[in-house]
Amino acid sequence: QVQLVESGGGLVQPGGSLRLSCAASGFTFANYPMSWYRQAPGKERELVAAITSTDSTRYADSVKGRFTISRDNAKNTVYLQMNSLKPEDTAVYYCNAEQDWYGSGWLFDSWGQGTQVTVSS
Repeated sequence: QVQLVESGGGLVQPGGSLRLSCAASGFTFANYPMSWYRQAPGKERELVAAITSTDSTRYADSVKGRFTISRDNAKNTVYLQMNSLKPEDTAVYYCNAEQDWYGSGWLFDSWGQGTQVTVSS
């Protein structure tokens, strides 16, 4: 049974930082690209960042230069370091595996509970 457990969110002031973690289980973590998505109220879920099993990365234009995705295959965990946070980064953040590196989208239809990130003064 696949489990994705996100943590690390919270309330932070504009310009602040947070580090999100996602612990994955139930599948061979090292074999898949992993990704972070976010969903703000009233908006569709969007891809924020993704990383291959060999650490190639890509980012949404809105977070380039501010967010860094990384993974630890030994711990089955993917991270998202978020710096210079802006109010528009406010959303629930989720992780998932990717079907491939060619934009086919997320792999698992069963999502974790997500972690809330709120950027506000």
